[in-house]
Amino acid sequence: MSGKIALQALPMSLFEASGSRKYLNPVERRRFFHAVDKLPPDKRLFCLVTAWSGGRVSEVLALTPLAFDIDAGTVAIATLKRRKSGVIRQVALPPDVITGLARVFHLRRMQRGADARMMRLWPWSRVTAWRCIKRVMCAAGISGVAASPKGLRHTFGVSAFEANVPPHLVQRWLGHASLRTTAIYGDVVGREERKFASRMWRRRR
Repeated sequence: MSGKIALQALPMSLFEASGSRKYLNPVERRRFFHAVDKLPPDKRLFCLVTAWSGGRVSEVLALTPLAFDIDAGTVAIATLKRRKSGVIRQVALPPDVITGLARVFHLRRMQRGADARMMRLWPWSRVTAWRCIKRVMCAAGISGVAASPKGLRHTFGVSAFEANVPPHLVQRWLGHASLRTTAIYGDVVGREERKFASRMWRRRR
């Protein structure tokens, strides 16, 4: 033995050691989308695609017109945090988001252009994109570790589980290599658990 102690990686958690959440609760989520609606079209759509796709900032910034299937209402995201390159995941987006993207960025026309179809929709740096989302969080009165692009990704996972989306689909949408990583989103107290808890509270009297 070398004398070195092998440290076992701690399981991923949706909470800080202090107990702070890393995701937005339903009230904060509504406030976030309300603040997003006040942004210029390009910034508004960036925030919406990030929130509704569960994509990482770098993954959303890499999107080109060819990534969007307007008729199917989906976006193809290249997973950038995997050892194996070329892993693409397809995620459905809300119809109004797809319609907005097609109108604001002239997607159909750009998809026909040899050069235009490969251009990034948001030619920003990661810092600019991060600040955009951070400003929206501030305008929505949201602070802490959840007020970040990573917080939106966690919120996507939690919301999917609360909507009873099958775990294997959530895994694919988020681009997780292991279902064990995806399973953490099922640990958040959801509607069904709150119903059970409310029955217990009624037994106090």
